[in-house]
Amino acid sequence: MADVSTLENKLNDVFGKQAPKMPDGGVKFFVQWLPLIVLIVAILNILSALALWRSVHQVNELVGLANQLSKTYGGETVSTSNVTLWVWLAIGFVVVESILYFLAYSPLKAHHKKGWDYLLYASLLSVAYSVVTLFIDGKGVGALLMGLIGTAIGWWILFQIRPAYLGKHSEPTAPQQQ
Repeated sequence: MADVSTLENKLNDVFGKQAPKMPDGGVKFFVQWLPLIVLIVAILNILSALALWRSVHQVNELVGLANQLSKTYGGETVSTSNVTLWVWLAIGFVVVESILYFLAYSPLKAHHKKGWDYLLYASLLSVAYSVVTLFIDGKGVGALLMGLIGTAIGWWILFQIRPAYLGKHSEPTAPQQQ
């Protein structure tokens, strides 16, 4: 993944240092249960992506059937599919986000920063997904705002628990000479 350390430091200033502190019990809860939560969310995301993909194909079939019936009885095209590039991008974002969650599971369980990093990448992808929903019929500005609010809450949690992943279990460093 791309190096996002500058962005990580800026987000840490806002959500980790300047934001209200999470109680120690909350930090312990998230550090303990986050691997399981992430695994459940990854599975639910995959299931939702599959459901959306199936729905898109079913709607396309129904639109095709309606148009075929209309043409059979001398009519014109009744409807066109609202399945756009944006819908396919949204499905792609959900799948990639799910993959990041699956990748985060084992490192989070071992308290490695790599798992935390995967969650940061997934949250950045979530921002992009929120922007994409702006262009999907029926979503619009409301979906964008809710996505951004959800991401901000996620960043607060993520940066409040970040110190737990910066300790001795973080990424391996070069051996120190004595």
